[in-house]
Amino acid sequence: MNQSLVYRDCPVCDGNVAEPYWQKGDLRIVRCGQCGMVYANPVSSEMATGEFYDASGKDYYLSPAKLESDYAGVRFERELLLFRKLCPRGAVLDVGCSSGAFLFQLRKRWPADYQILGTDVSGPPLDYAESRGVPVVRGDFLARELTIRAGAPASGPARPGEQYQHAGSETGAPYDAITFWAVIEHLAEPKRFLEKAHTLLKPGGLCFVLVPNLRSIAVRLLGAKYRYVYAQHLNYFSASTLGRFGERAGFEIVATRFTHFNPVVIWQDWRHGGREVSNAERGELLKQTTALKQKPWVKPAKWFYGLTEKALGCLGLADNVVVTLRKPAEVAGS
Repeated sequence: MNQSLVYRDCPVCDGNVAEPYWQKGDLRIVRCGQCGMVYANPVSSEMATGEFYDASGKDYYLSPAKLESDYAGVRFERELLLFRKLCPRGAVLDVGCSSGAFLFQLRKRWPADYQILGTDVSGPPLDYAESRGVPVVRGDFLARELTIRAGAPASGPARPGEQYQHAGSETGAPYDAITFWAVIEHLAEPKRFLEKAHTLLKPGGLCFVLVPNLRSIAVRLLGAKYRYVYAQHLNYFSASTLGRFGERAGFEIVATRFTHFNPVVIWQDWRHGGREVSNAERGELLKQTTALKQKPWVKPAKWFYGLTEKALGCLGLADNVVVTLRKPAEVAGS
């Protein structure tokens, strides 16, 4: 049994002294004694290597409910608004792109402004991304050369013979922005991913990182009963630990925001006492809430919901925390 487990140091400060924080079934969550970061330790080898997502993740990420929700126009509203405000054009890499929905929506809204590329370890979702015209690179982000070829169009798939996957056919073109939307919490070595992103960004380039908020009202009310305290989530960030995480990778913090609020999840998890929620149930709830947002008769409720989410965001209690990081610009004459 122990041979299938991977023991970790703190993903933020590399400390190896930690105290118990939560225990949920076999999942052991600890808190770093040096920096306060909360993380799973140990973790299964298939989670640590990403094999889980290639072997088992496709059943969720390619489920009809998940795809329908991800490709709905309202799905990435918050992320797109934030991204567009801070990065109005340029070369964009989405790490952990899954089925490519964010890049698809980005290109659909502003087709002339961005060169796009996605990467992930899970093959079947990437097949779907390509079927929707999103160019992708397959495999380990840390091992791949991930430069968009010179002269690539701002939108659309590669032309015949240009696959984006092979470094030998690419030329250096640093990125203006790299995104990690709900990805960093899944990684056993997140610092290496952020350091790699730092090397791929041009000076002044931006890195967007969204993760579940450890200080959210949902976590405060539910603790380990919250459905997003589960084996796939290896790291549990607060705004402060996420900021330190970015700074240790060489970034400057541009902005920190708190976003999203799902009262249905809080109600269900409280009612069911924190039982495990299947991927099918997660997908169905996502489908239902996405469809509800598009109904014209719910506009008054959406207004009230928006005010509630904004208030929780101001208090740092919304479901997710998003930090925007900048690679420092080169100093003239250095």
